[in-house]
Amino acid sequence: MYRGSMENTKINRSLLFGCMGLLFAPSGLMEAASEEHPNLLVVMADQFRGDALGFRGKEAVKTPNLDQFAQEAVVLTQAVSGYPVSSPARGMFLSGAYPHENGVLTNCQSESAHQDVELRQDLTCWSDVLAQAGYAMAYIGKWHLDKPYTPYVDCSNNKGEMSSVRRTPFIPPERRHGFDYWVAYGTYDRHLRPLYWNKDSKRDEFYYVDQWGPEHEADLAIQYMDSIRSTGKPFAMMVSMNPPHTGYEQVPDRYKQEYATLNVDSIANSLPNLMQSDEKYIQLFKRSVANYYACITGVDEQFGRIIQALKKNGQYDNTIVVFVSDHGDSMGMHNNIGKNIFYEEAMRVPFLISYGKQLTPRIDQDLLISLEDFCPTVLSLMGFQQEIPATVQTRDLSEQIRGNREKMPSSQLYMFYGAVNETGKNLTTGARGVRTLQYTYAIRYKDGVITEEHLYDRKADPFQLNNIAGKHPELVKQLRAKLKQRMEAVHDPALSVL
Repeated sequence: MYRGSMENTKINRSLLFGCMGLLFAPSGLMEAASEEHPNLLVVMADQFRGDALGFRGKEAVKTPNLDQFAQEAVVLTQAVSGYPVSSPARGMFLSGAYPHENGVLTNCQSESAHQDVELRQDLTCWSDVLAQAGYAMAYIGKWHLDKPYTPYVDCSNNKGEMSSVRRTPFIPPERRHGFDYWVAYGTYDRHLRPLYWNKDSKRDEFYYVDQWGPEHEADLAIQYMDSIRSTGKPFAMMVSMNPPHTGYEQVPDRYKQEYATLNVDSIANSLPNLMQSDEKYIQLFKRSVANYYACITGVDEQFGRIIQALKKNGQYDNTIVVFVSDHGDSMGMHNNIGKNIFYEEAMRVPFLISYGKQLTPRIDQDLLISLEDFCPTVLSLMGFQQEIPATVQTRDLSEQIRGNREKMPSSQLYMFYGAVNETGKNLTTGARGVRTLQYTYAIRYKDGVITEEHLYDRKADPFQLNNIAGKHPELVKQLRAKLKQRMEAVHDPALSVL
């Protein structure tokens, strides 16, 4: 097993920013960002539930900076992750293509690496489009879109002989999809001592930082924005923070103190979708929720620092700012530990977007946007509608985000591939579903045969406690037809199941 060759944070920062002049040389500079082609800032937090925002008033969490940002943004309360697992969600977010087309059928880890599960190098993502347009491109934090290979790097929950789930790969420059400034890693769950590879690092030159990951990444983002102000070049930057992902306890004490008196019993008792779970899941929730909220409050503070720096630099009004997550977190609800399921706590994500005076702030409770719609939507908002890649399979919802109520989508697609591992790639084992404003319909299937059918009326049953599929055959028929239509449109290899 290697060890990182650079341990000193100060040394690494100097190495990282010492070459900024080379990175942003004046030759061939594009004109400064304009209303036609604005900057782009994406902050993605991992495993952040859609309702875990203070201003929503649904969870006992403190997010003062996101609360303020919500007053300046379009808040999309119906946003979901169509495949609520990190790697597939991120692959769709970048490419606008579904897993069977973009290559990311399941989480990128050594168990799936045998099946070449990773983001296709030849696929054009929104980041590639912007890089080709002359943008300065920055990626900071968690990537999780390339398969690992030996020798593996230990994670806090993946040690010793557990090599089948090791996940932290080195991502070579040719696989970074246009991002030329690079401080990133595959996935690594030691949040208080994260590791990174710099732009020019070789595989054995990763280094550790003795600083909470989101704080370090916010530092880098702020330094990056400061460094490019004078170049006249527009920028696109994605800051991908690992918390509030599992490893909740790995959060600075100052954030834990915010929840020292949290009544976890009262919170647990208020959640019917938790209280119907087995006792072990209830106890998991009670052990975890305070630290989970502490992680969210910490992410909120770092997001606020980035936004303040953007405003101080005079770049805020001409920057599209997006705060989003790759999926939610069940944390014991519905007898489920993490994500990867069709319940609201796993699928729904925060999705807040601002663009100066170009977007009127509002809370939108009707737009059925999915994480995978981001690629065509953001390119269109940025003035690159004609450059949307032909490989995009998802929806351009830019006009709906601007407030146009015409051609509102009627459903969101849910998917899961359940048998992609070292033993094979069975594309007819998994789950599919559709989500409308009122209903969630989902099927599970194995070897091409449907084994479960679920239907929930979320208006009458917001916690999704009662599966009513057997009581409403006509509604099931209608929703199955809608699901089939969605699967046909994207050439889903699981279509034969229906």
